[in-house]
Amino acid sequence: MLREVGQRCGGPCNLEFLADMPIPEARAWLEALPGVGPKTSAAVLLFSNLRRPAMPVDSHHHRVAQRLGLIGPKVGEAAAHAQLEALLPPGWDAQLVYDHHEALMFHGQKCCYFHTPACGRCVLLERCPTGQARTNQSAAPALL
Repeated sequence: MLREVGQRCGGPCNLEFLADMPIPEARAWLEALPGVGPKTSAAVLLFSNLRRPAMPVDSHHHRVAQRLGLIGPKVGEAAAHAQLEALLPPGWDAQLVYDHHEALMFHGQKCCYFHTPACGRCVLLERCPTGQARTNQSAAPALL
């Protein structure tokens, strides 16, 4: 990967130049690299020293967002990134995006399991249409 980045930059370089690009352009540059998709491009921008507010969507985040009704049940990986990022408040910085990503990922790992979500102890139950259906309750509208 380092060789590929070096070739595209015309010699040794780092990715600092991505800090000056709009996020969609920086993500497109990264996703043009072999094997880099939406999750990796967002992770590079958010988790590196670039600290750009790009939101990676892992499988846990994706599952929680679907169950909350933030994205549709058949929304794939690339579309989920775009749709969920569009829901973020415009003023959010990298730290708020990071915190949001971590909260949804952690919730997916510790409560909203793939096969048997623990809806009965879920802190989002009153906002979750899926949890409401599983526990025969009515849901309030989901919030981001």
